[in-house]
Amino acid sequence: MEKQTITIYDVAREANVSMATVSRVVNGNPNVKPTTRKKVLEVIDRLDYRPNAVARGLASKKTTTVGVIIPDVSNMFFASLARGIDDIATMYKYNIILANSDGETLKEVNVLNNLLAKQVDGVIFMGHHITDEIRAEFSRSKTPIVLAGSIDPDEQVGSVNIDYTTATKDATDVLAKHGNEKIAFISGPLIDPINGQARMKGYKESLAEHGLSYNEGLVFEAAYNFKEGLALTDRVLNSGATSAFVTDDELAIGLLDGLLDKGVKIPEDFEVITSNDSLLTDVARPRLTSVTQPLYDIGAVAMRLLTKMMNKEDIEQKTIILPHGVDEKGSTK
Repeated sequence: MEKQTITIYDVAREANVSMATVSRVVNGNPNVKPTTRKKVLEVIDRLDYRPNAVARGLASKKTTTVGVIIPDVSNMFFASLARGIDDIATMYKYNIILANSDGETLKEVNVLNNLLAKQVDGVIFMGHHITDEIRAEFSRSKTPIVLAGSIDPDEQVGSVNIDYTTATKDATDVLAKHGNEKIAFISGPLIDPINGQARMKGYKESLAEHGLSYNEGLVFEAAYNFKEGLALTDRVLNSGATSAFVTDDELAIGLLDGLLDKGVKIPEDFEVITSNDSLLTDVARPRLTSVTQPLYDIGAVAMRLLTKMMNKEDIEQKTIILPHGVDEKGSTK
């Protein structure tokens, strides 16, 4: 026999109260007598009534759902951010729809539009690069949007990050102070503003401060994954570099393994600093020195900023910068 869907009408009839009263109990409205509340809750329990989130959304014009767009769900950087988002969402009673965009412009636009079609109340976007296409979709949509671990150079969209320029300068300073004259800069695509503008600026500032000249032959672009790091090894060694600042942990481990396979001693012959301080940095041997950033907090603060926007609360600042550090482990002297 098919299980019949229990409606708010059934609960009201069974408890002998109005549907408005049932609605007030379900939504935690205090204007219900304790005895009535107890009676309604008992009926809800007995009938196993589950409020229809879709119907509630239609009535309140809110779905209490947030869309989260991630370039790569399997990358630990984004996984840690998503964790922070999810915990705060749960605290504020929002559900999350997670969507993977592979960092491709067309897919990002499609994924965003699919989420907006589902009437989400807000969107958290993580992408390496805010393309003109995605920006056009952002401005067309009336739905609040916050960036997490992504920057909007125009600062039109709210965002939560660390100061990538200072963080990169701090990391490059460590390598320069150890006497490295040739420091490789290994990053994802330089078209991404975090790499091409913020991090590159910090890298150049550090070189200048230590009297080192900037050399394009020491700059390498790659995709954010282990295999790419491995594949870069020969080119990095041939450039004469004795150290590297890397913008992604998986990429850094690929390089580390490539160097070790070639018998290069780390950190005696070559030093590596990475950027995200994910679990991978402690799994690697030697453990990877890294810029530290509060990944979980970036996600959590982004979600909190989004709840404020969704509730039309006053927001002091849309661009939020959280603290960073450099944790020196085994891959530097």
